[in-house]
Parts: sequence; structure tokens; C-alpha cells
Amino acid sequence: MKILITGGNGFLGRNLGKTLLNDGHEILLASRNNKANFLAANDTKCKTAPLDITSRASVDDVIDIFNPELVIHAAATKFVDLSEDFPHETIDVNVLGSQNILRSCINKKIKYLIGISTDKASPPVRNTYGLSKSIMERLFCSMAFKSDTLISCVRYGNVAWSTGSVLVQWKKQYEEHGKIITCGPNMFRYLFTVHDACKLVKTAINNIEKINGKLLTFDMKAVQIRRILDLLSNRLDFQYEEVPARQGERDTEFLVGESELQHADKIVIDNSLHYLLDFRNSLKKEDFVINSPISAKTSQQMSDEEILRILNVGDFNL
Repeated sequence: MKILITGGNGFLGRNLGKTLLNDGHEILLASRNNKANFLAANDTKCKTAPLDITSRASVDDVIDIFNPELVIHAAATKFVDLSEDFPHETIDVNVLGSQNILRSCINKKIKYLIGISTDKASPPVRNTYGLSKSIMERLFCSMAFKSDTLISCVRYGNVAWSTGSVLVQWKKQYEEHGKIITCGPNMFRYLFTVHDACKLVKTAINNIEKINGKLLTFDMKAVQIRRILDLLSNRLDFQYEEVPARQGERDTEFLVGESELQHADKIVIDNSLHYLLDFRNSLKKEDFVINSPISAKTSQQMSDEEILRILNVGDFNL
């Protein structure tokens, strides 16, 4: 199958490209940073192309040239603080850019479209980034039943060691200054590997007819940030410094927020529990399948061994 991945030169895009290429698909990684495209081509052995999703003409051109069967929409302005400081950029890319991808896929009768979302999009939304991705979720899922394109979204937690993520920042701080500065030791977050991220996308691809018009996520383990910091500081012999939280941050993330319980269902795929949100279907309270929000604070917590395995992926060498 021919697969176009927007934001393809990013951490997730490159890993998705390599994974799907190894599965025998033909992959095009497309993004607007041409230097990063060049590096991604060398790293992944996938084809690359320039693509600015804020330009409908650019989107149409790439889709016309490559003619994919599936588009995985991973391009986004992703950082909470950046989105608060530059909300116009976030809306241009995450909302209008997603709209351009959706319209082009529908008009050109692309078979499948999968949007990559985030747990920050679940209610109660606290930041511009999460709000922009929530709009993308609703936009994609609502249009699935008004076109011939099968459309779904997947919702992620924090992908460990992704570009600009907290582990990357901490490692740089420790190497340069011998200490770590943190804005949220009491926060709870979903943390998982890029392998699991790719697996969720593959699950969505393999079940696209079943999840058409719906949002898919899976039962992730979570961790309080302080536990990661304590493991690091005890093994590397340093003290971490706490600073105020960034604007828009919240104490915990949600896979399924309270106002989404009326839309939520459980589904077992490949012997693993997943959650499916159908925004078009609203259950009565007595018929709720999930009776309380699923948050990083209430989910199963990672063991120390699991945390250490993730830390060592990034060469902390603990």
C-alpha cells in the first residue's frame, strides 16, 4: 500500500516510516523542512517530499504526485508552551492544516485517513494545543460519514524520547549543568515507547472499517513525574529543582474525559484493551460502558523497572 505520512521527518513520522516500510508498504514522508526531509530520507530509506499543510495547493500537489491509498496525518505544532505563545501558528497548522488534509483526501477519494491526536485533547482541555487537536478529532470523525474516505483518529500519551520531550530536555540539562529543572514533579503523565505508538497506528490501519468515524486509544500505563526524577537523581547523584508550571499545563492527562463517557466503549484488539470514542453516539448514563474518567492519575502505574527501561533507551545508562 502507498502511504503518505505528513510531518514525516519528525520523531514519530520517521519511526512510522521505518516500521511501515519494513512491513512492505511504499512510504512518502512529507514535511515543510527540506533539510530535515533530507536527513529523514537517509535515516529511514523512505521517499520524502516538501509539503506545507497550511497551503491547500501544496497538499493537493503532493497527493496528486504520490497518489496514496492511506494518509497518516502526523504534522502538527506540538508543544504546549509554543502554542500558548504563538496561537496563530498552532491554529494555522493544527486546525486549518488538518482541514486542508481532510478536504484534499475527500475530494481526491483517498481510501483511508488517520489523524494523530493527543491526550491533551481530552476534556477538560487546558491549552491551545489540546484544543486545536480536539477540533481535529471532531473534524475528522464527523466527516467520515459524509465521504467515501474511511477516517479515524488515534489518541496518544507522551512518546518517550520524541523531539523536544521532557526526557530529551532533562538529559541535555544534566549533561550541560549536572542538574535538572522541572515544572511538574507532582503531575501524572502517560508515557510509552515509539514502538507502542507505531503499534497503535498499525492497529488503526488494520481495523479501519471497524473504527471509521471513531477515535481509538489503548489502555496505557502512567507515571507520576516525581518517580522518574527520583530514580534519576538517586542513580546519578544530583538534586532536581522545581519551577512553576507552564501556562496551560494540568496535573493529569486523560485518555477518556468525563464529558466523553457518553461516547465511550471498550474494545479488545489483539488481546489488548482499547477505548473507542464515537462522538456521534451518545449513551444514557445508565448505559455507560465506562463510568468514570480514565486519567493518568487513576490508571495502572509503571513499575520502576519499566521506567528504567524507557530511560535507558535514551542512553541515560542507569
